[in-house]
Amino acid sequence: MKPPFRFLFIGDIFGHPGRRIVAEKLPGLVEEFSPDLILANGENAAAGFGITPPLVEELLGLGIEVLTSGNHVWDKKEIIPYLTEHPDGRLLRPANFPASAPGHGLWVGRTSSKIPYAVLNLQGRVFLPPLECPFRTADALLASIPAEVKIRIADVHAEATSEKVTMGWYLDGRVTAVLGTHTHIPTADERVLPHGSAYITDTGMSGPYDSVIGVDKVAVIKKYLDQMPARFEVAKGDVRLCGVLVDADPTSGKALSIQRIMRRYNEP
Repeated sequence: MKPPFRFLFIGDIFGHPGRRIVAEKLPGLVEEFSPDLILANGENAAAGFGITPPLVEELLGLGIEVLTSGNHVWDKKEIIPYLTEHPDGRLLRPANFPASAPGHGLWVGRTSSKIPYAVLNLQGRVFLPPLECPFRTADALLASIPAEVKIRIADVHAEATSEKVTMGWYLDGRVTAVLGTHTHIPTADERVLPHGSAYITDTGMSGPYDSVIGVDKVAVIKKYLDQMPARFEVAKGDVRLCGVLVDADPTSGKALSIQRIMRRYNEP
């Protein structure tokens, strides 16, 4: 029997604190868990809003193979020509954006040990812009993936818990994992669904937790109180790396286990 395929997915990397803790803690996680593949959501890597081309290269240089994103992917204008010039690059944007948008939402590759895998990036529509249907987009993406690619990982970037849970049930048995991102709060509902898909509603944020989902809490409280325009800055305290570790059967692509990962600065 082949050993399990193991991958680490790092939740939304938020600003400089998120990038710093990923750079610091990732080598130890690699040594401890020996993942075959490392993925991360990087859409908030640039000061909490968007990502820039140098930051794409910085994060990929840490050993992350593919970066997913979401509704903030366009926040830094310089990423638009980057995605146009790198149409098959390892920074994904949600696949259910219009086809005319630069970039793509599916990556099919191989690990260093030649195991094929696919990463799907989807964005929800509840409380977010009305994109193409993520469920039908998922169907189309899965139909395009070669049959030999059994490891299939979906980042579902969505606001509503109900939409992410629904996607989990919809894709159960057709992908290795359905991993929720966007809301920056790690949920405690990780499990393997009945037909073999690992699921979690939100992998959590890699960034400062002494905050309001990464933003300085004083500014956010003031905004709620007076409803006046406010400048949001990245917070600095209680920085954590959050994500999940998934083991799967490389022959069938079915998940065997999923566990939450959280590391603080004062932890090994």
